[in-house]
Amino acid sequence: MFAVIRTGGKQYRVVASDLVEMAKLAGTAGDSVAFGEVLIVGGDNGVTVGSPLVAGASVAGEIIEQRRGPKIRVFKKRRRQNSKRSHGHRQDHTLVRITEILTDGRAPTKAKAKTAPKAKAAETPAAEPTAAQPAPATTAAPPAAGDDLKKLSGVGPVMEKKLHALGVTTFADIAGWSEADIDRIEEELNAKGRVAREGWVAQARKLAGGE
Repeated sequence: MFAVIRTGGKQYRVVASDLVEMAKLAGTAGDSVAFGEVLIVGGDNGVTVGSPLVAGASVAGEIIEQRRGPKIRVFKKRRRQNSKRSHGHRQDHTLVRITEILTDGRAPTKAKAKTAPKAKAAETPAAEPTAAQPAPATTAAPPAAGDDLKKLSGVGPVMEKKLHALGVTTFADIAGWSEADIDRIEEELNAKGRVAREGWVAQARKLAGGE
């Protein structure tokens, strides 16, 4: 049996167990979703075409993953106006597994809840610490602090957070950037040319004591 559904302004031909990438749906991995806009249902008994929807038909699915499509480059230029603008875009998608195609108003079958196995009790209880043997301290080591990247020209609190998200926390990290690293960082920050224009690498070498 197959069905043609409509969601996100697009139509998809689906069968049970299909993995379909479609426009983003609300929810997280493991959530159940239902598609009520069924345009066509086909099977051994023939094909039913809706007008526009097939009465009593629906399609049930399960969200497998929330993902993003490949980055596309959007470039705009105004002729003879010395105006250029470039930015990237990644479209959000949802990967859905089709579980059932339902007709005649039937409700989807509820999946059996998986019960986690109970943990076995320890055969021998842990020995309690005595006065002669105090319990060891469990203090966690403080996290290593990075440099104040706001000392670089053109780096404010927002840009510093973006650099931290990319794993850049010290001046030494920036001082060691290659040309390929600079291109990658600028693309991730959507700030083409800023690293060279502000001289981040040279500033970082001085601040790190490299020069």
